[in-house]
Amino acid sequence: MAISRTGPADSTALAKIASLRQTLVAETTPLAVRFRALFSLKHLARQNPADSAESLAAIDAIAAGFTSPSALLKHELAYCLGQTGNSAAIPYLIAVLENVGEDAMCRHEAAEALGALGDKASLDVLRRFKEREGEEVVVTETCEIAIDRIEWENGEGRKGEKLKPSDFASVDPAPPMPQGQQEPTVEELGKTLMDTNLPLFKRYRAMFALRDLASPPDLPTAVPAVHALATGFADSSALFRHEIAFVFGQLAHPASIPALTAALSNTEEASMVRHEAAEALGSLGDEEGVEETLKKFLHDKEAVVRESVIVALDMAEYEKSNQTEYALIPEVEGTA
Repeated sequence: MAISRTGPADSTALAKIASLRQTLVAETTPLAVRFRALFSLKHLARQNPADSAESLAAIDAIAAGFTSPSALLKHELAYCLGQTGNSAAIPYLIAVLENVGEDAMCRHEAAEALGALGDKASLDVLRRFKEREGEEVVVTETCEIAIDRIEWENGEGRKGEKLKPSDFASVDPAPPMPQGQQEPTVEELGKTLMDTNLPLFKRYRAMFALRDLASPPDLPTAVPAVHALATGFADSSALFRHEIAFVFGQLAHPASIPALTAALSNTEEASMVRHEAAEALGSLGDEEGVEETLKKFLHDKEAVVRESVIVALDMAEYEKSNQTEYALIPEVEGTA
């Protein structure tokens, strides 16, 4: 990819990105270290102007990781590309979605990332795979939500919506439910969450509204909202269940531990749900008994679960440390 930029490139920043790229793509590097390198690259892609050499180099470095055999890593690469807010990531994500030989978990994440980027130019490919005969359900459902999100992002209706400010900086698959004259109650949102007659996009909006009612954790609505979200593990959609686990990872609320433990422990559960439950438990690693639970699955039959436990245990170590950010920013010659 040709790099265009708004000003002189920072040679120190580019050296840092090159070092992180080397760490990310090296199959001999421990997975947890590669994840930290990935999150560092995402940070660098977001903090620089979208068309700067630094941002484009960081995006290219993230995409270089798609050669890995690890479905877990590749799905996280796609997620991070969607979070950069940079349209330069779109060609890489489309290539993953179009590769029908790729793991469905990775292709789903690529479709979701295209939705997060919100570019109307992505609608055609998303519609094509939503309607593709024989497509994996998780990909079909994700394309449906991504289409709805892009149409919402670019539609007139959004301008009239009042959204509650969120504690979370992530670009989510759906925005929270809009506020009317009165804020929706936990009970009302819980009913919307589990109403299978509604479009997935609307149910996701209820999901993220419940998330926001559970943060900060001492809100009077927090525990009821966590319990309402936990009912989502009974849904028939693996995609939906995996998103519930992801939200619990964001919240890191101790009240979610029983539901997450049950999801991880259920060997009949879809691996994409169990992996997300493992990582969510990692964000709760400073809570009693969580590390012991995770260690039970270090030798799970599913590779994506085993790898997620490794990453989760690394996250648990971070939660108990005094580090300010879960990332690895290597020092290069000439830096402080």
